[in-house]
This record gives sequence, C-alpha cells and structure tokens, in this order.
Amino acid sequence: MTKAEIVQAVYGKLGGFSKKEAADLVDLIFETMKETLGRGEKIKVSGFGNFVLRDKRQRQGRNPQTGEPIVITERRVLNFKASQLLKQALNDQPGAAGDGADG
Repeated sequence: MTKAEIVQAVYGKLGGFSKKEAADLVDLIFETMKETLGRGEKIKVSGFGNFVLRDKRQRQGRNPQTGEPIVITERRVLNFKASQLLKQALNDQPGAAGDGADG
C-alpha cells in the first residue's frame, strides 16, 4: 500500500475532509512519527504495535563477494513489533499465511 492509497482510504472512510485535507492529515501523522523517533522515543499504537529506534554498534563483517573483512559502521535501526491483536487479526483472516490452506 502506498501513501497515496492511505490518503485515499482516509478520504473515503472519513467523510467531511477534502482530499487535500486527508493528504495533510496523513503527512502530519508521518511527520510526527519521524520527529518522535528522531528524538529516540518509542511509538506505541494500541492494537497495532510498537516502533522502536535502536542503536547498533560498529562491528566486524565480511564482504560476501570477496570474503574480505570490513567494518560495519554504527547506525540506528527501526524495529517494529506487532501487537498481539494485530497478529491475531492477521492470522484469523482466510488465506493468511500459515493457515494450512495452501495445500
């Protein structure tokens, strides 16, 4: 799903907004999430999951093509952990992965 599709879904489901207002709302949500994560804070969305920014330390790695040792620089990574409600909703849907329907 793209950002434009999210805007369309918001526009379609929440009457009373213009398409531009729906786009501004989606942009505001994403911008707020970026700023919050940029400050190192967690984002907890009840019934959906948690977004957490983690710092990874510098470590030794290996170039997979040459086998040559390299240094992997330290960086920040974003982790998402789905809530139990989201996991349950995804697994209860017909045709969901792991439901044994694929034969």
